[in-house]
Amino acid sequence: MALSEEQEESDPAFVHHGSDELPIVAADGIRARLIAGEAFGARSPLKTPSETLYADVQLAAGAQVQIEPTYDERALYTIAGEIEVAGDAFGPSQLLVLRSGDPIRVRATADAQFMLFGGAPMGGPRYIWWNFVSSRPERIEQAKEEWARGRFDTVPGDVEEFIPLPVTQEKPRRATGAVFYP
Repeated sequence: MALSEEQEESDPAFVHHGSDELPIVAADGIRARLIAGEAFGARSPLKTPSETLYADVQLAAGAQVQIEPTYDERALYTIAGEIEVAGDAFGPSQLLVLRSGDPIRVRATADAQFMLFGGAPMGGPRYIWWNFVSSRPERIEQAKEEWARGRFDTVPGDVEEFIPLPVTQEKPRRATGAVFYP
């Protein structure tokens, strides 16, 4: 996850919460699993270094859900089905960046699934390449070299698998949003 500049070089950490520990909110054609943060009257047990929202939301056809402006930055990414926001329809693979401060109503025109995420602003641009995110492109280049040389600790419980660095000439790119709504 992207961190504030002050926290970017902090020691890495891995925390596991089983699916049975993550709250599920289900009512009126809505089923939402809260992975991080607080929404729909529930709170995830995951502790994050900054205010963070991450939820897997499923809507039955015709169901509606209100996305409150609790977090300064919010977005949703459509996975399946079709949703409607302010009269416009969106199918799978669409990123909608929601306007700060506005409550947004999402209605499913067919059974639908989307990821809802957001949180506190980062205070500057972030660059992304594969699994690396930083406020400095040169730090990503350094991380690529460290990964290739095996200088990263393994994920607890996964000491057998090593995923090699992708072979690409692509440079770190500035992370940007897509459709701003409404």
